Amino acid sequence: MISDSTISKSNILHIKNMVCNRCIMAVEQVLDKAGLEAERVSLGKVVLKAEPDSDQLTQLDKTLLALGFERIDDKKSRLIEAIKNKVIWWIHYTNRSVRKHNWSDLLADELHHDYNYLSSLFSSVEGVTLEQYIIRQKIERAKELLFYDELTLSEIADQLGYSSVAHLSAQFKKVTGLTPSALRRQHSGNARKPLDEIL
Repeated sequence: MISDSTISKSNILHIKNMVCNRCIMAVEQVLDKAGLEAERVSLGKVVLKAEPDSDQLTQLDKTLLALGFERIDDKKSRLIEAIKNKVIWWIHYTNRSVRKHNWSDLLADELHHDYNYLSSLFSSVEGVTLEQYIIRQKIERAKELLFYDELTLSEIADQLGYSSVAHLSAQFKKVTGLTPSALRRQHSGNARKPLDEIL
């Protein structure tokens, strides 16, 4: 597979709101409809085999927007979207050993920027701290796991990298206003939010 460093920047597209595997499939269909062949499609990023022309980009932008996606041009916006995609990926789609690592090290290593810069940029644009965003994503994942009712609170806390059930419960109540046990008793699917709406 070709590395990004050998590809023209105009062949790389950054797409906002790609937060799941279904999003990837939807974007692949949009690319196909616009006559664009992808080398690779991942969360928030598309590598095209050939440089798109302006008509193709116009068609692509229209179709993406209709589906709730958006092509991003600004470097800082792309970096914020990359932060969100990494956090979502690690919390919702990877095994638990990754979730127990230090977030500042993970993000700095993956995005090749100092964590303080990433955190400051994120806060200034999104209006919440990066730490709060990570906590809210973890709580959303905890809600999902509670809704499925397959794991104990201890197993959920462990899977999300919490040191204890008490730590999970305290953060959960702070974000949702309920304890995990109370939410589980309600067994309400409406309490969950789409991942791209969490801030």
